[in-house]
Amino acid sequence: MTDFITHDTVKTHYWHKLEDGRIQCDLCPRFCKLHNDQRGLCFVRQNLENQIVMTSYGRSSGFAIDPIEKKPLNHFLPGTPVFSFGTAGCNLACNFCQNWDISKSREMDTLMSKASPDEIAQAAKDYGCSSVAYTYNDPVVFHEYAIDTAQACRSLGLKSVAVSAGYVCAQPRAEFYQWMDAANIDLKAFTEHFYYKIVGGHLEPVLDTLKYIKHETSVWLELTTLLIPDENDSEAELEAMTQWVVENLGPDVPMHFTAFHPDWKMRDKPSTPISSLLQARQIALKNGVHYAYVGNVHDKSADSTYCHGCGQLLIGRDWYELSEWNLDASGSCLFCGQRCAGVFKPKPGNWGAKRKGVVMS
Repeated sequence: MTDFITHDTVKTHYWHKLEDGRIQCDLCPRFCKLHNDQRGLCFVRQNLENQIVMTSYGRSSGFAIDPIEKKPLNHFLPGTPVFSFGTAGCNLACNFCQNWDISKSREMDTLMSKASPDEIAQAAKDYGCSSVAYTYNDPVVFHEYAIDTAQACRSLGLKSVAVSAGYVCAQPRAEFYQWMDAANIDLKAFTEHFYYKIVGGHLEPVLDTLKYIKHETSVWLELTTLLIPDENDSEAELEAMTQWVVENLGPDVPMHFTAFHPDWKMRDKPSTPISSLLQARQIALKNGVHYAYVGNVHDKSADSTYCHGCGQLLIGRDWYELSEWNLDASGSCLFCGQRCAGVFKPKPGNWGAKRKGVVMS
């Protein structure tokens, strides 16, 4: 049970005291070592009176209803609406952050939307959503808030979706993912150099998270890589990445290759050409990935799902709008009977591309 200090500050469990008097946060592999009153890099976890607390519990950067495909999740309840929210802060320092106004926020008073876990779950149900997504910034940093919300959702029959970079330690990871039903993990690159120099982290903990989710949980998993020109889009790196995915996670984990646009501290790079995304997709398919997609660009063919048994079109997608649907009630191909990997309802949802802002009272 969450242990409150104030209405938006709660005690946490993953920390220990150091001999020099500082407190080490053990939530993520940054292992921030904090003096009294000092905040970690994520900014929302603080050493307060010789314990690590979360300072943004119940406070959100906003609530909205999105298509599930926007997370992106193409094989988890397609066509359904997902109730989405995040807080402030992030435990990585990506120079190219596409949500920097949220994840890099140091102004806690900008978190004007407030809602308890029970209120979020009830609102999601009232709006007809099938799931709730912990997104916009990384749910690793609002661990306690996300878990409490996921528990409230489960009691109402709603699914929970984590959109994360996967940079988390083993013990909190296990606690977190026992309450999740699906995850899209941002595999930002496949070199330690990129993670260290551009992200401010390390690659290996992310790979450990991917293997944990796939092999130790029942969580549906998809991957996203934002391709940045001349940084993580080389043919050699994509070959290595996609081969690793097939060998370590299996061929049924969908991969999304999405387009970068200049932002935050990386405005000197051009936007990703669609040719780079299509090349990445082809490399993935060649190396045995069954489902590979492009994102942030318009290409219906490369956004659609095809049967890896017979090659027929299974799910047509035009941006976030579903068109063709050639799966039976069990999620198998109508043409050859091959099972399409994923979590499907007998019929697709019809939410489409709508985005609806939600104001919580």
